[in-house]
Amino acid sequence: MAPAEALGIAASSKLKPPLAGRIRVNTSRTQYYTATSLDGFIADPDNSLDWLFTRKQQKDSPLNYSDFIAGVGAIAMGSTTYEWILDHEFAGKDRAEWKWPYDIPGWVFTHRELPVVPEAQVEFTSGDVAAVHAEMVRAAGDRNVWIVGGGDLAGQFADARLLDEVIVSIAPVTLGAGAPLLPRRIELRLDELARNGDFVAVRYSLAQQ
Repeated sequence: MAPAEALGIAASSKLKPPLAGRIRVNTSRTQYYTATSLDGFIADPDNSLDWLFTRKQQKDSPLNYSDFIAGVGAIAMGSTTYEWILDHEFAGKDRAEWKWPYDIPGWVFTHRELPVVPEAQVEFTSGDVAAVHAEMVRAAGDRNVWIVGGGDLAGQFADARLLDEVIVSIAPVTLGAGAPLLPRRIELRLDELARNGDFVAVRYSLAQQ
């Protein structure tokens, strides 16, 4: 499993229409897509995903990464997720060899200065999620927006009523502590459930928007 793929490993290509009564109207969806331990952590206390790499998945299952990423037109992530990608994609490589794993526009939410990947379509921002989301939707066109991580960033989009779906693969392991899947209360509605190898893959929509 490639490091970039490990950040989210299951999603459905058969997505239901948006819920009625939402304030915004567009053809794309904003999705928080990731993997979690059974006790609700997306990384262990050392920010490691070693517990995830050992798990089996089926690349041609009804819920798979390839189908998901094919529908994504823009991505957003926090600084910790961005640095994780740098550490795992580019470890031991000269900066001239760095190649950003996504060929779609991306935004990194941060208040810090971070290393820049040459020729990457990445914009660093400390702006409000609502304003940045509007830019991402325009960039995505009729494709979806992926909130890669972490959980607090996804929660900010949910607070602003801009998050449509939570798509999560649940691994058969507990970590006891670490980075939480969603560090706030969010009401969800179960829309789809499947098995992908060792994982339970679940798609939820936000229950009240």
